Amino acid sequence: MAQLWWLCVLLPVLMVPVTANRPPQFLENMTAVKLPEDLPVGAVAFWLVAESDNYPLTYGISGSNAYFFSVTSDTGEVKLDSTLDYETLSFFPITISVKDSYNSLGQREMNVIVEDRNDNAPVFRDTMFSTTINETLPVGSVVFSVRAEDKDTGQAGMVQYQIEEVIPNSLDNKYLFYMLDDGSIVLNGSLSYNNKSAFYQLELRACDLGGMLNGKFVKQCSRVVYLSISVVDQPDLDPQFVREFYSASVAEDVPLNTSVVKVEAVDSDKGIGDSVTYSISSSTRPGWFDIEAEGIITVSSPLDREQLLEENEEVQLQVTATEKNLNIYGQEANVSIWVTIKVTDVNDHKPEFYNCSLQECLFGPQEAQVNFTGYVDEHASARIPIDDLTMVVYDPDQGNNGTFLLSLEGPDAEAFSVSPGLAAGSADVQVLVRNSELVDYEKSPTLHVQVVAADFVSKNFSVAMVTIYLTDINDHRPTFPESSYELSVPEHSPTGFEVTSSIHAVDEDKGKWGHITYSLLSGNGEDLFEVDPNSGTVKVKNGSLLDREKQAVYYLTLQATDSGNQSASTTLKITLLDINDNAPEVQGSYNIFVTEEEGTVSVTIQAYDNDQPDTNNSRLLFSLLPGPYSHNFSLDSNTGLLTNEGPLDREAIDPVLEGRIVLTVCVADYGVPSLSTDVNVTINVEDINDNLPIFNQSSYQFSVMERDPGVLVGTVEAWDADQTDVNNRISFSLSGTGANNFMLQSSVLEYGGARGNLWLLPDVSLDYEAQIFLSLNVTAENSGSQGHEIIANVTIKVVDVNDEPPTLDAASLQGISVAENGSQYGQVAEIVPKDVDTAKKLEIELVNVICTKAGVDVGSLCHGWFSVAVNGSVYINQSEAIDYEACHLVTLVVRAHDLTTDSRFEAYSNNGSLPITIEDKNDNEPYFLPDNQTFVIIPELVLPKQRVASVQATDEDSGKNGVVTFDILQANFVSNDGVKTPVQVFEVSTSGDTSPFTGSIELRTSLDSTVQGTYQVTVQAKDNPYIGPALEAQITLNLFTVDQSYRVRLQFSTTKDDVAASMEEIRAALIQATRTTMYVVTIQNIDSMARARAYSYLDAYFVFPNGTALMLTELNMMIRKDQDSLRQLLQLGLVVVSSQESQDSDQQKQLISVIIGLVVALALVLVIMVVALGCLRKSYNRKLRAVKASKEAQKTAEGVTSSPAAIPGTNMYKTERANPVLNLHPEELGVECLSSSSDLDYVSLNSLDDNSVDLDKDEPPGRSSISKQEPDPLSAVVSGRKAGRSKKEDLSFTNSSLNTTDL
Repeated sequence: MAQLWWLCVLLPVLMVPVTANRPPQFLENMTAVKLPEDLPVGAVAFWLVAESDNYPLTYGISGSNAYFFSVTSDTGEVKLDSTLDYETLSFFPITISVKDSYNSLGQREMNVIVEDRNDNAPVFRDTMFSTTINETLPVGSVVFSVRAEDKDTGQAGMVQYQIEEVIPNSLDNKYLFYMLDDGSIVLNGSLSYNNKSAFYQLELRACDLGGMLNGKFVKQCSRVVYLSISVVDQPDLDPQFVREFYSASVAEDVPLNTSVVKVEAVDSDKGIGDSVTYSISSSTRPGWFDIEAEGIITVSSPLDREQLLEENEEVQLQVTATEKNLNIYGQEANVSIWVTIKVTDVNDHKPEFYNCSLQECLFGPQEAQVNFTGYVDEHASARIPIDDLTMVVYDPDQGNNGTFLLSLEGPDAEAFSVSPGLAAGSADVQVLVRNSELVDYEKSPTLHVQVVAADFVSKNFSVAMVTIYLTDINDHRPTFPESSYELSVPEHSPTGFEVTSSIHAVDEDKGKWGHITYSLLSGNGEDLFEVDPNSGTVKVKNGSLLDREKQAVYYLTLQATDSGNQSASTTLKITLLDINDNAPEVQGSYNIFVTEEEGTVSVTIQAYDNDQPDTNNSRLLFSLLPGPYSHNFSLDSNTGLLTNEGPLDREAIDPVLEGRIVLTVCVADYGVPSLSTDVNVTINVEDINDNLPIFNQSSYQFSVMERDPGVLVGTVEAWDADQTDVNNRISFSLSGTGANNFMLQSSVLEYGGARGNLWLLPDVSLDYEAQIFLSLNVTAENSGSQGHEIIANVTIKVVDVNDEPPTLDAASLQGISVAENGSQYGQVAEIVPKDVDTAKKLEIELVNVICTKAGVDVGSLCHGWFSVAVNGSVYINQSEAIDYEACHLVTLVVRAHDLTTDSRFEAYSNNGSLPITIEDKNDNEPYFLPDNQTFVIIPELVLPKQRVASVQATDEDSGKNGVVTFDILQANFVSNDGVKTPVQVFEVSTSGDTSPFTGSIELRTSLDSTVQGTYQVTVQAKDNPYIGPALEAQITLNLFTVDQSYRVRLQFSTTKDDVAASMEEIRAALIQATRTTMYVVTIQNIDSMARARAYSYLDAYFVFPNGTALMLTELNMMIRKDQDSLRQLLQLGLVVVSSQESQDSDQQKQLISVIIGLVVALALVLVIMVVALGCLRKSYNRKLRAVKASKEAQKTAEGVTSSPAAIPGTNMYKTERANPVLNLHPEELGVECLSSSSDLDYVSLNSLDDNSVDLDKDEPPGRSSISKQEPDPLSAVVSGRKAGRSKKEDLSFTNSSLNTTDL
């Protein structure tokens, strides 16, 4: 009842603003709108505009077609949400609505008119068309008609047709058809089934006349369709042979009725195909051939090719083909063609010989000949034909049958050849000289050969006998028995002395050709000798001129000539016999220069005797006459060679002679009497370099360090015994392999000595590993003209320097495997170093140890597991410490060190890596990964098969050793009073292919939502080893339950859809205020009968990480403490926070109070009307002030004037100072300093009755609280303000969603 009286008091107050406010109204033109159908989705379609009393308006669109649009509720901007289509829906209504904060929803129906756009292309009714027409169809006839439709209107829906392409695509067919505006296709040219085409395909397209689309004028065209036109053939053409020419051949001996050739004709009207008959209408040999009905030509009479020789062996037939039926003109349709049949030869003849020329021969059996004669000169040249021989060979057969081979046989066949060797038909035959030597008259004046003509195929032959008569010629010249003769005659013989009479020539020719005449040809001795022309005797012509000393031998040419002027000659060598009539003669003078010691005298006294050589008359005897130095020389008595007996020493000769020795030589012959001549020989002995250089030792051996460029290798020395500088000067040279790497510097010593310093070139060093020994030759030679030299061998030994870095044997660095956890001990590998140097001392050094797990460096934890000895042995150092789970791969980085390497060179090898793979053992238990999650179960929300908790475990082992599976060992429910009850409501499933593995704990059955307590679930993780027992681990999870007593209901002034849309923001604000996890149960609209200030509610749980949940009171306090969250929640429409039970009871109480209040309101209607009339004027004045203040506010630019702190939920800076949220006067909020002095501002009218936020605040005196169970979130704020207005507390916030203008 207390609530009823409060409503009665409040009702008159509410009625005043209702009567004073005018509801918003749409403009008069907001009845219809025109939209183009191509308006893009998302574009602005139109604006909703309504008139109001300057209050914020909310626009909306509803109805079955509202899905086409979306509206911005506060501005009225309408955008297109779904595509428009004039052809589908050209007109439809929508309901537009507008409301303000005071008045109910105002609606109006608006018609949307869709304007057509050219968005449709013409469409043919079908995509494929076909028709059939006769080839005689007249030009201008309609062939076919098509139709296309365009759904657009106006010219955009008008269709034009066009032919895109005619197939076959040729120039003639391009304009063969054309189209009319109604879609009719008209023939524009003549057709021919056979000559043009029997089929046409027309590519058709339809286009509209164009229209606007997307702001542009466009034309739309249909997809291409095809019209297939088949042309029907008519019988209007004569038949036609399938070939333009027919020919065949047939042997002359074939039997009768033999098929020769088949002709074939077809009806040119391909579409009709009338049958055809054949006949022979003409023939050059009538009766020889016939033709069958099928067109096969056969032999009807015996054939003889020889009758056709003048007709090119061919028979011409005219074959006519006639169609069975008449053509369209009623006439017989036929066609003729000439057929050529060649009669081929049969080999029925053999070649025959004829005595005639080929052009004049008459070939008949009686003209054949077998005997022939001819003439030829003896020894005629090769290829010369036999004269007076006219021979023709003829074979009447044809081709190979008439081809024959010609050959020669008989006793003289080797002397001749026959031409041609191969011929066909007929040929002139020539017998040619082949071997002219065999054609010899002197041997045989007559020769005989046989010409054989053999058939090439049948081998039948004929033989002709040829007798050849030879004509004698002067084919032999005179010949001497010998080509030359040697004769002798004493010198100074008398004239007429006979030299010889036994030399005669012979001529094999007979008769006149055999007479011979002798003569001496002009030349040497023709004036001394003569010959008798008939006998051939040679005599002395002038003996006084025969002097052997002037000329000892004469060569004469004796010539023999026959009557045919053919001649031959022989040489006569006439030697004059000597007498001793000349003394020896010495040629020249002898002044000889010879060097001492090494110089030798070797001079031949040049003397001659003009008498006959090799006789005593010309044989010379040399002798040395005695003298002071003659004993030092010897003279060869036969040759005259003068030589010294020993070395000549210039110092042993009398200085007065200045080195000259004069010897006398006597030259005499052996003739009788003997004749002689003396000659002096002067010998000049010169001082020369007659001593060789001598090395101080025969060979040298030096050593040099490798890698040392430009060093002194060694020194060589040599001496020369000569006493003069010219003769004892020594120079050195170097030769041998590698000599170009050295240089030899010479220096002069005393007493004919010289020293040579052997150096390496500055940029050259030796390499022991390439070559240990080098062998060189040092040559010492005089610089004089004689150039004596001596060679000494120099052996250079390259001394090894430890200059090469060692290397590691790649085979010793192959990877190995070692099992973990003390499975192996001792040596596991050996690293082998290598060095090419001779003196080496190698050690293996461990450079680094790399520990990796799954390819990732894990630091130094494996550094002590292995050790490497200096000899390269790899040992396990800490077997028990080797752990696969810590490190999968140990890489030992090593190098080889040569301790004896020269300091100038690298002593270390390149680093090598020995990978050691750690083999896994199942030595690690699975373990659970730490997880700070608290698992909370809200029985009301969870369902079977839903995951309520999870664990993660891993195993450091690999492979199956590291695969983890989960099991639930036990599960208990522990109530709040400590009672533990076993349950079987959970199950666990394992997921994950690699570590870590996840165990998902799921519900088997639904849980009781009324019990309170904790579920304790013990989960076991177990691995799956290859061998051995499995290892396991356990963990116990606490799953806290939250029952329905913690369910909290939040009421909102918006619908459930709006709440759901703002859910993320609501959740974030509540989580920020409570620091809990929010579990939403449901979001529902409040029934309109029970709706007071809220339109929807949200049920949820607020749970802390430790499993505890918030009660209603705690939730209110937390929201109240967090001002930012409270402000955001108020903006999102939060009205009431309560429990589910209190809300249900509140709704019932409110419903009863509303019913009672309405009954009382009926009794007070009269009172309300009176009060309303009294307040009308006052309300009007207040409205004027509000309008004025609004205009002033609009003149002020946003952000220019800073406004003072706002009062929460108030609009005191507008026309009134009322608090529409709390319904409290500003004075009660302690903001008197911000208030004006106008009494009118103290009048408060609540304009948010339907939007008030009531959190069960303390009621003013006289009003009872609807709900006393829980205080509202603002009660503390309000009560604090009432208790101490003098305290200045900042409670200002802005709730833009509830900020309105209160009139």
